[in-house]
Amino acid sequence: MHSCSLHTLVDCDLAIGGWPRFRYDASGGGGGGRLGSLDEQGRRSLRFDADQLVIPRLDRRSGRWLGLPLPPGLAIDIQPEGLEGSLDASAGSVTLRFTSRFRFSVGQVYRAPDLVVDTLLTTGSVRGERHRAEGSPLAADGTMRLVGVATVQPSGDAWFDRFLGLPDEALARLHCRLGNVP
Repeated sequence: MHSCSLHTLVDCDLAIGGWPRFRYDASGGGGGGRLGSLDEQGRRSLRFDADQLVIPRLDRRSGRWLGLPLPPGLAIDIQPEGLEGSLDASAGSVTLRFTSRFRFSVGQVYRAPDLVVDTLLTTGSVRGERHRAEGSPLAADGTMRLVGVATVQPSGDAWFDRFLGLPDEALARLHCRLGNVP
């Protein structure tokens, strides 16, 4: 096993249901991981410790919606629960299963139940019923764009679920850098 790192960068997007995409500056996030040995298919396992993985909050400072900063107090915290998959360095492809909880809040006034997200992030292309996106392969400097589409189930809060139109799809486009890859 070899130590590696993942760093989230600017120029990310998140969308849920039919709502327009949030533009997201995720710079400053990331964490350490482990890169496994080369297997017979030329791939290496990748695993990041969810307890040490930091994904910046989507709020007024980091997010824009319809070209404007998010309203004061509106925030989405992302709590990772798992991030692991594989790297094929010769093809520049990365695939990671990402499990997390998204926590929406409006100041101290409202806190929605967690939305559970389980998606396959890839440097390839993804297509759901509502959303589609193209990733970009791992470049020589370690940068890549991971994309994923996930079905988000209702949270249990009837008002919040109606507001978001759940169940529906969510889309993530994450610009990031994989470091310390031999």
